[in-house]
Amino acid sequence: MPDGRRARAEQVAKRVNTAVEFLAGGMEVADATAALARRHRLSERQARRYVERARDEGVMEVAGPKVVFTVKLPAVLARRVRRVARATGQSISALVAQALTEFLERHDRG
Repeated sequence: MPDGRRARAEQVAKRVNTAVEFLAGGMEVADATAALARRHRLSERQARRYVERARDEGVMEVAGPKVVFTVKLPAVLARRVRRVARATGQSISALVAQALTEFLERHDRG
């Protein structure tokens, strides 16, 4: 980005998904790169990264807005969460969101 800021996760997903559409429509990587750069006002280099990610990983889920949700946990549990997040390379938020999603899906099934 021209002003040195990083794209938000939502922006990344939308750009990758646009690149997926270009590639699925039969565009070559170079043409998809140029089209993506024009559409999103990106450098060719950055657009190429999105196109390559689209080619390698496919469609990305566009995340909804996030909110702060504060909970108090026993210290032992908080340490375990931090340790697992570090070991898996995830953020604490991503790890907790995944765990809660899995728990709630099991709960909803009965």
